[in-house]
Amino acid sequence: MQSKSKTVEAYLDEVPAERKAGLIELRKLCLSALTSFTESMEYGMPSYKRVGVEEVEVAFASQKNYISLYILKQDVMNAYKDKLAGTGISFGKGCIRFTKTEKISFEIVEEMLGAAEESDGEIC
Repeated sequence: MQSKSKTVEAYLDEVPAERKAGLIELRKLCLSALTSFTESMEYGMPSYKRVGVEEVEVAFASQKNYISLYILKQDVMNAYKDKLAGTGISFGKGCIRFTKTEKISFEIVEEMLGAAEESDGEIC
């Protein structure tokens, strides 16, 4: 859902109850792993940009039918395609779609966020 919320806290207050815990956990992982990034609301969703850089590299959102996690570093997505393929979730060039909170592998997400923090690859 594209939100008009001005803060991530306000965004999380308006998400469906069954997704709230998963989205809070995603935020917690982003804040702990993306230490050289700043958090903001961009494109109606919680987003993370490197300090001094204008482009969003990581974001997440509660969509109508799934939770989206955007990791826009192509090298990171390519490195994790095999791990993601075995989890029963769908993914694209820079987006991972979780139909249920229970399908989120927070361990893989944490690894991917760490790789995004270290990546100097291109944004897709």
